[in-house]
This record gives sequence, C-alpha cells and structure tokens, in this order.
Amino acid sequence: MLTQVGGVIYLLSRLTNKRVDKLSNNIYLKLLYRLLVHVTIYCFSTFVIIPFLAKPLGRVPLPLTETNHLKPLNILTCLLNRHYVKPELKQTALEVALKMHDQFPGSTINYLDANFPFIDKFPLFPHLSHNDGKKLDLSFCYIDVKTNQPTNECPSFYGYGICEEPLPHEINTTQSCEDKGYRQYSILKMLTPQHNKSQFAFDQKRTKELLHLISNNPKIGKVFLEPHLKSRLKLSSDKIRFHGCQAVRHDDHVHIELE
Repeated sequence: MLTQVGGVIYLLSRLTNKRVDKLSNNIYLKLLYRLLVHVTIYCFSTFVIIPFLAKPLGRVPLPLTETNHLKPLNILTCLLNRHYVKPELKQTALEVALKMHDQFPGSTINYLDANFPFIDKFPLFPHLSHNDGKKLDLSFCYIDVKTNQPTNECPSFYGYGICEEPLPHEINTTQSCEDKGYRQYSILKMLTPQHNKSQFAFDQKRTKELLHLISNNPKIGKVFLEPHLKSRLKLSSDKIRFHGCQAVRHDDHVHIELE
C-alpha cells in the first residue's frame, strides 16, 4: 500500500535469513542483522534496480536532490517509491521549476506525491488517482513570517494538511462538501500538526506565477485547486478546476495532470 514493492522485497530478503542467522547465536542480534540486510536490499532495489526496470515501462523517477530547482519536499517520498511519472511530466516539471527560478531567483519547487513505478491503476494510497504516471502534486510557495522573505520551506513536513483557508467573503467549498456528508474532505488537516502554520504566510505572488506557468504549458491538461484560491489569485484558465467533494481539499497543494 505504501511502497508498491516493499512486500516483494521483504519476501526476497527472507531468503537470506538462514545465512544471516549464522552470524550470531543471540536472538536480538539475529533480528538486527535481518533488519539491516532487509534495509540494504530495499535501498539498493529502490535506488538502483527499480528505476532501471520502470523506465522501459514508461515511468521515470523525479530527482532525488535539487535539479533545475525541482526537489522532493521530503526524501521519504522517494524512499517509498512515490516519485515516478511519465517522462513528459518530469520534463514539464523541470521546465516550470527553471522558469520559476528565472523569475524569482532562489526559488525552488517542492514536489510531493507522484505515482508508483509500476502498473497502471495501482492506487497510490490515500489518493483516488495518482495511478497512471500522469499526476503530480506540488507544494504552494510560502513566506517566512519572521523574516518576511520568500522561503523554499513549507509549514507541513510532508506538504499536505496545512490549508490556506477561505476568507469570510470567499467561496467555502470545504463547508459545502462537509455539509453534503463528505467527512473525509478535511481528513489530512485533522491528521496534520498545525503548530508550524503561524510561522509561514501564503505567498500569493509566487504561487500565482507557478499556477500560471503550469496552466499555460500545453502538456498539462488539468490543475486541481480549491475554488476560493482560484478566485483570490485571479486565475482564469479552464484547466484550473474543482476536483469534487469525493476527494480531499486542495488549498494546501497543487495537483497537476498531463493532457
């Protein structure tokens, strides 16, 4: 559910148990050695074997470290094999990140969940989509409240759950969806610690430009964003749309899809 291939790698690592157990008679050391062997096999598979196998099947990993000003917000995304996309989407994300840096020197785009390396329609829990290599989530841009300067950090350690709430005069889609019985709509907010929220401010200028660059790219077909933010940022592209109450709220990140 979390890594797609972790269970298979675990079963393969069990084949080494008899040999590993000969290293010690202490049961705790045996368990430790087994764990170390499994972690070693998992990491080798994740960073060497899986990218090699996924490429002929049409998926490539997004960069592990900052490349063309695009990077994972949290390295766990890569460790869990949730950073695979179609080559066209990778190229698009790199192009957008480079253009953002040209307009806002020092800016880096943080990517969040993408897709697993293999098999279309294999669900990327807990997403409803992200199962065909064509989807990618990006974080918003923020301002450090203490310095009042743009920052490449985010209030949420994994990019989700800290929301840019609607203002009193704006459309409150969250309330509307929850009134209709869609209680899962704010589930990530409820599960995410909010103590960092006061240290960051939503960077409207950079986030608007990010969305402008994405929606103007011919390879991008859809962008999911909460309606009150589309209105606030004065975005008019038909590609930017509401994702539906059956999903979760999108005022904490940007969801993009290939055409």
